[in-house]
Amino acid sequence: MIYDNIKKIAKEKGYTVRQVERALFFSNGYLRKWQDNAPVNKLLWVADFLGVDLVELVGRKPAGK
Repeated sequence: MIYDNIKKIAKEKGYTVRQVERALFFSNGYLRKWQDNAPVNKLLWVADFLGVDLVELVGRKPAGK
């Protein structure tokens, strides 16, 4: 789920997943391993790079909505 959200958002922003990985110095295929969990510090790097909120990146809706 996390990887799918990253892939979708990256595409909307004009990036491939590989371009995101390269920009953040991640190994090839690193983000693909993030299906249901991922390191929070690295999720923050991806969210910042893509210019989105962490909640959006992981596909959750804010509490109370």
